[in-house]
Amino acid sequence: MKVHHAILPLALLLAMPSLAMAERGFEIRDLAKLERVSSPALSPDGRKVVFAVRQVDFDANKASSGLWIEDLMARDAAPPTRLTPAGWNVNSPSFSEDGKSVYFLSAKSGTQQLYSIPAAGGAPKLLTNIAGDVGGYKVSPDGKRVALAAEAFADCKSDFACNKKKLDATSARKSSGVVFDRMFIRHWDAFNDGRLNRVFVADLPSGKAKALTAATLIGGDLLADVPSRPFGDTSEFAWSPDGSSVVVGARKADRAEPWSTNFDLYQVSADGSGAAKNLTASNPAWDTGPVFSADGKTLYYRAMKRPGFEADRLALMAMDLASGTTREIAPKWDRSADGITLSDDGKTIYTTAGDMGEHPLFAVDIDSGGITEIVGDGSVSAFEIAGPTLAFTRNTMASGDELFVGGIHGAPVRKISQNNVTALKDVAFGEYEQFNFKGWNGDTVHGYVVKPWNYVEGEKYPVAFLIHGGPQSSFGNGWSYRWNPQTYAGQGYAVVMIDFHGSTGYGQDFTDAISQHWGDRPLEDLQKGWAAAQKQYAFLDGDKACALGASYGGYMVNWIAGNWFDRNGQSPFKCLVNHDGVFDQRMMAYSTEELWFTEWENGGTPYDVPKNYEEFNPVNHVKNWRVPMLVVHGQQDFRIPVEQGIAAFTALQRRGIESKFLYFPDENHWVLKPQNSVLWHDTVNGWLKQHIGQ
Repeated sequence: MKVHHAILPLALLLAMPSLAMAERGFEIRDLAKLERVSSPALSPDGRKVVFAVRQVDFDANKASSGLWIEDLMARDAAPPTRLTPAGWNVNSPSFSEDGKSVYFLSAKSGTQQLYSIPAAGGAPKLLTNIAGDVGGYKVSPDGKRVALAAEAFADCKSDFACNKKKLDATSARKSSGVVFDRMFIRHWDAFNDGRLNRVFVADLPSGKAKALTAATLIGGDLLADVPSRPFGDTSEFAWSPDGSSVVVGARKADRAEPWSTNFDLYQVSADGSGAAKNLTASNPAWDTGPVFSADGKTLYYRAMKRPGFEADRLALMAMDLASGTTREIAPKWDRSADGITLSDDGKTIYTTAGDMGEHPLFAVDIDSGGITEIVGDGSVSAFEIAGPTLAFTRNTMASGDELFVGGIHGAPVRKISQNNVTALKDVAFGEYEQFNFKGWNGDTVHGYVVKPWNYVEGEKYPVAFLIHGGPQSSFGNGWSYRWNPQTYAGQGYAVVMIDFHGSTGYGQDFTDAISQHWGDRPLEDLQKGWAAAQKQYAFLDGDKACALGASYGGYMVNWIAGNWFDRNGQSPFKCLVNHDGVFDQRMMAYSTEELWFTEWENGGTPYDVPKNYEEFNPVNHVKNWRVPMLVVHGQQDFRIPVEQGIAAFTALQRRGIESKFLYFPDENHWVLKPQNSVLWHDTVNGWLKQHIGQ
């Protein structure tokens, strides 16, 4: 395993403009307009790579994605070329088994359907024409069939037209009321309309065959959403090598869904016959990400151990399908695996995982459990291996995702994409460095400090103190399109970020430490981290600082407002920004949708352990609030409902504290629309400028 040093200086990447060449700092309009590289897919021989590029029409407030292709073995150094036609909006590329075609999804026909296009170039061909959207797909190993993920009403089974009729009938009703008899009533940002995600299997059209309009439902009505909502994907189901069955990860469709994390792996016949077989019934916690060995005898997957805890460590598992016996691979590796990709010889699992403020790609030896870091120095967001080739996208705190190949079998790492070079030619980024200090319980805690883009030795700079959400996540050496420290460095601020207890990538015990301790251990880390940063970095102006956070970070801002004062009763911050933060823990527990989260984090339900919900409840400390606060919330946020933000703003106004409320009627827990993102940043930056200058 890679040895991590206490101080990791990570100055600007060589590809970034130097300060001497730059004319300005990075700002939100740069961020909103950047092209985004994603979804690398390799041909079976590893010779060609296809990837998606998202481009923004800023004036129209819209984004679209196209596919680009590169011949990695070509003698010339020609850049990648566009594969899909201009004007199409596409996603989810993959190669056919012979490497001659590329599959992808597009809503060009009016609904999202599966298409193919020759890898050599040509016109796209419509492969599915079902009533409704294809949400995801996986082609069978022999290339003759396809598993499709699509929304469907349970009683419509395999009849896609039935789903459309039901939706049309609902739209035509003169009444708007809906009766629910169990949760989920709503999830993430949408109300339940009765449909579930289902997996269907159909023959894949070839030659001049017409697009398929029908498919066979697999798994029956026993299972809930596959893929899981709201962020599940096609990694939650897998074809067997012989194509006779599919393994899917799902929960039972019953009233316990909102407080259960008991996802199991079910093996179902690909022809829709027979009952689903639960392969992991013995584990009451989360099982996911099935991958078959090449001979079909072993099923690899990831599993948690504690029911109800969504941030438990995901261990790598191997199941002998003949006997049902399981074993954990690399049980001493104290990291949570993101996925499973098998090497051609079946001896190695490749996976990414959070690790000490970064997100590298690792190779795991299946027999010994040995761990080797393959690609580090930032955050690997996606990768694929085929033949001798590794293709991956990687980002850092100074660059969005870019596509690279190499890094295995002795191949040097080579950058393929060249997006945004021109757009950023006159932009400088703030240099950044990881530091550490002794936090709660004497444990080593890590953080990052970012210099302003125009840093001058000996000068002092106001500080944006960023607090991450989750809380089981991390602010580290990666790129974000929502909370990006470079947008603050680009305004002339220094940035401080602390990976307090509860953060991921530092071992499961470190992550576990926050549960039932939202207000004490993390606060102590933030306090000690702020003090340590000021001591280590003389350019931080401790008298001009603003604390900002979203989700749990917004909760912590509310908590700080009533609980972080010095001996003279003064706050260390001149202003606060609370985006989608929890204001009242008890009402959060009764109004959020994924109940397992609040119940785990507070040690039970609000009626069984009410004291736990009140111990670190910001609403109980409003009498101490005195620092100006900007509150931001979206109407479609069902994770932390908008009333939490309105309540915080009401408290501020009622107490006569300087405050503003930025409300988005069309955003969820995140701010996603380009123009809304610009308004968010302009409002936040204006708030900081008003209170700490620049």
